[in-house]
Amino acid sequence: MAGIPVDAMIEPRVGNSLKTSAEPSINRSVVMGYLGVVAIFIWIFCQFYLPGKGFTYLINFGSRNEQASLSKLQKLEHYVDRHSDGYDAQYYAQIALDPSLRNTQLRRAVDDLPYRARRILLPATAWVLGLGHSAWILQAYALQNALCWFLLAWISLRWFPPTSWSHFIRWAGVMFSLGLCASVRNALLDGPSLLLIALGVLLVEKNRPWLATIIFALSGLGKETNLLGSSALLPAKPLGWKGWGGVILRGSLTAAPLLLWIAYLYVHFGPVLAVGTRNFTLPFSAYVHKWQETLIVLPRTTFKYLHPLANLTMLIAVAVQFIYLVMRPQWQQAWWRVGATFAVLLMFLGEAVWEGEPSAASRVLLPMQFAFNVLVPSGRWWVPVLLLGNLTLLTGHITLDSIANEGYEFKGDRVLRRNAAGQIATINFSEKWYAIEHDGTRYWMWSPGNNELVIYNPQPQSLRVQLAFNISVVGARRVAVRFKGAEIWHAVLEDQDTASANLMNLVLASGNNQFEFITDIPGATVGPDPRPLAFNLGNLQVHLMGKAP
Repeated sequence: MAGIPVDAMIEPRVGNSLKTSAEPSINRSVVMGYLGVVAIFIWIFCQFYLPGKGFTYLINFGSRNEQASLSKLQKLEHYVDRHSDGYDAQYYAQIALDPSLRNTQLRRAVDDLPYRARRILLPATAWVLGLGHSAWILQAYALQNALCWFLLAWISLRWFPPTSWSHFIRWAGVMFSLGLCASVRNALLDGPSLLLIALGVLLVEKNRPWLATIIFALSGLGKETNLLGSSALLPAKPLGWKGWGGVILRGSLTAAPLLLWIAYLYVHFGPVLAVGTRNFTLPFSAYVHKWQETLIVLPRTTFKYLHPLANLTMLIAVAVQFIYLVMRPQWQQAWWRVGATFAVLLMFLGEAVWEGEPSAASRVLLPMQFAFNVLVPSGRWWVPVLLLGNLTLLTGHITLDSIANEGYEFKGDRVLRRNAAGQIATINFSEKWYAIEHDGTRYWMWSPGNNELVIYNPQPQSLRVQLAFNISVVGARRVAVRFKGAEIWHAVLEDQDTASANLMNLVLASGNNQFEFITDIPGATVGPDPRPLAFNLGNLQVHLMGKAP
């Protein structure tokens, strides 16, 4: 089948029609490109699965908030990031465990509960998808972004059918944008929010304004700024007084669910109208400050540290999108009305939205990027604009860098890892270990000095195991491993040396088994790293050999 050139003139859909001189045909090579993007997403997303803990790594529970978390959460198997405060999804996931907000522990577990509770939609849908079962709810919350990614990829074909590489750039530019990837990676609200806005605009274009009103009203419960998407409901052409009556009614209905929910929250918590600290400021002041910050740290960019480059691509992309929407007004297009509304939001976004790596602005402004891609004309003269507006396609993948594992792997007979009650063998590290680091298939954790870990055997009888790991040191030192009070391994190493251990026929008793890692010299700081470092434990593997006599 003949390919469609990039400069083929394809304009956005208006209502139920597509304004073209002839319907372009599907391009098979472009279809393969679309399928390739989907396959890459599936492969990357599967890397976030952890045996026994599912996809909870995506929720970013932090160890510093572990004691304050809900008691029902503490009973569940889930990933907790050591030495971390975690991120926003950890609060929404706990709300999902009780979306009625009647659990009094929520005040302790969720920072600024009245503010976060306004965004009840995704916690509530996770509760429904999890059928009220706590473990299932947690997995449902972690998986919602991926589900919405697939739905958005499908719905987007209305505007970006696989007929040309121009459409591929637009579609892939959204699906692997920095903002959407960050939403998926951190189980946040922005990806599902974009899906709801796109669905609402789709209904507007199909001349189904009342169904669109329902969708936009629902989206307001997901995130307050989603209501800006209801600008799509504004009339494309001048209306008489009677016509404006319907517009005003639909606008009122759009805001009604959020207002009713805020009233419910007021009964429980009192005033709940806070908009978040430092979320808004004078026009463009925070955006300019972000440019200054980014240019300062840009020289530090390395192949392993691309976040400054990611912020640079984001700043350029949103500027191009903003300028295009301002310079080429297309009021009759529903997507332009949405994009222009979010362009106004860009002007007033505060420091709290622009800061971070990557900046949250890349997520908040996703509807503006989608609108930009729908509206930019095809044609070779527009290709540079299209590419610059989708520049984060080059850096979005860095947010999807999954962890290799939890700092260890179990090998051997899988049946031995789980008991009849469903409990699995795990390794619990003391708080003195630093966070897991990895490079490809190699993973390690630094220790500041003497340390310990506990291997949990869930079986009622002892197990024979083989323990394999690497030890790398900072400074010349002796490192030893003790088990059951006896030294079972040691190595004397020079600075930067690495030793491998392969300990055979160890017997793990039922329950907890403590291993001590002893060194004769305390850790010291190295270069710009402020942490005292003594040795790291790498590629830790426990091979389950069988039941012990």
